[in-house]
Amino acid sequence: MNKLATAACALMALTGAAHADKIKFEYWYGLTGDLGNVVLETCNRFNASQDQYEAVCVGHDGYEKAVQNTIAAFRAGKHPVLLQSFDAGTADLMLSGQFYPVHQMMKDFDITIDWANYFPGIANYYSSSTGDFISMPFNSSTPVFYYNKAHFAKAGITDAPQTWEQMEAAFKALKASGQECSWAYSPDSWIDMEQFSMAHNIPVASNNNGYDGLDTELLFNTTQHLKHMENIQKWMDDGYVQLRTQASGKIARDSFVEGECSVFFSSIADHNTVHKVAPEGLEWDVSMIPVYEGFERHNTVVGGASLWVLAGKSDDEYKAAAAYLAFLATPESEEFFVSNTGYIPVTKGGYQALLDKGFYEAEPYKNRDIALKSLTFTEPGPLTRGIRLGGFIQIRAEWKAEVEAALAGQKTMKEALDTAAARGNEQLSRFAQTYAGKSFP
Repeated sequence: MNKLATAACALMALTGAAHADKIKFEYWYGLTGDLGNVVLETCNRFNASQDQYEAVCVGHDGYEKAVQNTIAAFRAGKHPVLLQSFDAGTADLMLSGQFYPVHQMMKDFDITIDWANYFPGIANYYSSSTGDFISMPFNSSTPVFYYNKAHFAKAGITDAPQTWEQMEAAFKALKASGQECSWAYSPDSWIDMEQFSMAHNIPVASNNNGYDGLDTELLFNTTQHLKHMENIQKWMDDGYVQLRTQASGKIARDSFVEGECSVFFSSIADHNTVHKVAPEGLEWDVSMIPVYEGFERHNTVVGGASLWVLAGKSDDEYKAAAAYLAFLATPESEEFFVSNTGYIPVTKGGYQALLDKGFYEAEPYKNRDIALKSLTFTEPGPLTRGIRLGGFIQIRAEWKAEVEAALAGQKTMKEALDTAAARGNEQLSRFAQTYAGKSFP
């Protein structure tokens, strides 16, 4: 073997040894598509930024799959160190006890995080009753409605509707102008029930949405939410709203970007995607979700997911995970993630840094911070700080199934929501029995 080949082999051996010496930890995430690719890139950036640790990042087909697969892996002792879990799984994870509170972990490894820098509307969802962070805020969002500016102008609508009464008037004007589909609608508990309730400061459930105890019952079938869903059904019957779902052949976002429908509601995270897929010349913008007249607008609440550190791992793995979370908490990482997705900055400092750069003044980011204005419209109160309901994934599924049945004419909307609440209450009762004698941290 010549000297050059010998040197190359030696270098490869050294590189392999250095790589092997890195402390590895697994991170399972649920975001898919473009957003999932950005999550993977945060891992690659972290791995390239230092030579002590290696994040082994594994994507799963959605949040629910990530959580379900983690539960199964726990039984075999093969679960990850970090899990990206969505808002609906928060209560279940909190009472499982199978986690290492991120606030404590960072303290144990002498990593300083300015926890007060996180927006209250985000902090409250992922913190204990004493204000200590249990999981690390990551991809955060809140809902907005997207509207076609050209359609609105043709219909003589000069401003984005701020109330549902104004929105109904806009639907009528759009139809009169020749627009067949005013609102591309897809039933969504997170927007139609949860965020709607937050913005109106009305309860989803008793015990201040579950924060104050496990003996909780759902109330969404008794509030303005019922009237709202009855209105959606009426607007559909009147021809203003069209159901646009995967099952119907075309999702709401595609119906909007193709110019078929004038309005659709979604997470601000879709802002980046709409920019990518919309044809050239499509004039559109976003606005805060409306509230009904007679209700004072309140803050919406965070959606998306946070990062949970799971129990049963080694100190070395925790040290590596702590380094990764510290990396994500830097302004540079926050700007990278916000720039490449539609998500919002999770810290006040990160937001201010973007404002100072004029980030939200030009396309493709223009007006994206309307989501932060919605999230911070008021200080979070007992009914607008979040939701602590066990089995909430199933509760959401019951709500959706019943609403779809009502929209299909199989029952009235009141019957549907009453049934969804009753079945959801069965979930809550089982959850309370499972964790009898316990309370949320």
